[in-house]
Amino acid sequence: MTAEFLKGTSLYLVGMMGSGKSTIGKHLARTLNYRFIDTDDVIVKATGQSINQFFAEQGEAAFRDIETQVLAQVAPYTHTVIATGGGMVIKKENWSYLQSGLVVWINVPVDELIARLSRDQSRPLLKEGDLRQKLTTLLDQRQVRYSAADATVVYQVGEKVGAIATRILDTLQTFIAENPSTSSTINR
Repeated sequence: MTAEFLKGTSLYLVGMMGSGKSTIGKHLARTLNYRFIDTDDVIVKATGQSINQFFAEQGEAAFRDIETQVLAQVAPYTHTVIATGGGMVIKKENWSYLQSGLVVWINVPVDELIARLSRDQSRPLLKEGDLRQKLTTLLDQRQVRYSAADATVVYQVGEKVGAIATRILDTLQTFIAENPSTSSTINR
């Protein structure tokens, strides 16, 4: 698929942990012939620690700071699909970096997130307590920011990665056509 309508504009994937940002992002990058960056992977490489380790030793505030630093480094890139950490949207400052490209919210229902994350011990924010309550609380805290994305794609049960990627591109093409003011982002 060619996506000339993007004119090299980077895509930022936002959404809850377990929403498939990395998997979908890799597929989109291959489809578009873009590079792929997962901000969590960059943090792991930069710190030499797993996200779990970093959270345990440095705390969430330090993690959010390094997320912002990574986002600042990748914001100037073009022709890139960037999968962000689920909490990337928490810091208002990050939205200015995200605006250097097009932001796509991959909206996955809590029940599906529970199914995907119920055995995942690598998520520091899910270590203790009721998984449904934690995910619901996190989504409630982040939903206003997620919904500010340029495009939202709601996961449909059983949907394959390729179909989601196609819907994302179709949604973005419609968004760009209906919002001529995005041309300043697109023409960078």
